[in-house]
Amino acid sequence: MTNRSTQQDALFADTLEKTASSKYVLHREPLWQTVSHKHQHLSSTLKQWLFDPSSLTKKLIDYSAGQLRVEVIDQRIKRARFSEYNALKLKHHQYVVVREVILYGQETALVYARTIMPLSTLKGSLRRLHYLGDRPLGSALFADPSMRRGELEVAPIGQNYLPKRILKALLKSPKSLFQKNVNYCCWGRRSIFFLKNKPLLVCEIFLPALIDK
Repeated sequence: MTNRSTQQDALFADTLEKTASSKYVLHREPLWQTVSHKHQHLSSTLKQWLFDPSSLTKKLIDYSAGQLRVEVIDQRIKRARFSEYNALKLKHHQYVVVREVILYGQETALVYARTIMPLSTLKGSLRRLHYLGDRPLGSALFADPSMRRGELEVAPIGQNYLPKRILKALLKSPKSLFQKNVNYCCWGRRSIFFLKNKPLLVCEIFLPALIDK
């Protein structure tokens, strides 16, 4: 094992230890807020991604010259987070389908997406959402004529919110903000989509390779 690899593993372990302690965690869950004047200080690059209500999938395809890839890192029936239950107006501890993916543009991780699908949504023709596999959810959403979207909420994202797999990969990046500030790494947005009046919550975290320009 090289010295560089040893240092990266040590940094990863140290970061995980810090994010496990409330002393270092930004918030156990992001502080989601509707878009307002207080967000105008954000960089123009970030705002172009964060506030755009159009299809993120289409925008990423254009950005990556058609080389967009979806990797499903987890999809299963389990409990959601408290803020996710609140957003969907579901009873806490109710089981839902949680789908987590990484969107790659030209093999660079650009977005981490987490989707919460109530079991009551996945009925009839909408069962197809459970069987997307490595196809992008955004394409299915924006192709549905019944689709409507709730208002955007945005938040700074702490490392504790990201899967360990993404955290470890980003810690190895020489441009990683993680190595500068353990409480902050990037920004995210979320909104509720309605298909045939059935809700699902989509959260998209824009990773440093996309917004740290």
